Amino acid sequence: MTDQTVNIGHLRSEQRGLKHSLLRGWRRKCPNCGAGPLLRGYLKVNDVCTVCREELFHHRADDGPAYLTILIVGHLMAPSLHIVFVTWRPEPLTLFTIFAVGCVGLSLYLLPRLKGAMIGFQWAKGMGGFGNDD
Repeated sequence: MTDQTVNIGHLRSEQRGLKHSLLRGWRRKCPNCGAGPLLRGYLKVNDVCTVCREELFHHRADDGPAYLTILIVGHLMAPSLHIVFVTWRPEPLTLFTIFAVGCVGLSLYLLPRLKGAMIGFQWAKGMGGFGNDD
């Protein structure tokens, strides 16, 4: 088994690629094989990957994805709101509507992707139950 074929079984945490795990999680795919779905529904994590049978119920994402989503959306939208207001001075209702829709849309887009990336990070680092028992 070469380093390229890491789609089956449990790997030691030093053999798990962080970059690949984060990208697979961002795409909402299994951090082990990259083929099976990580999530069922919007945020519910599958207990086991349907392709490689990797156990995924060990994750401890908890509130981390929500905090990261708030952090990113806030840092993108607050300066944008200030720039738009100072530059064009739109009506308050127009400004509110545009930025409310933008905040909600960006939050809904980022939340499951950040949850997948956080689970991929935990898997790559062997955190929680993702580590080997030997």
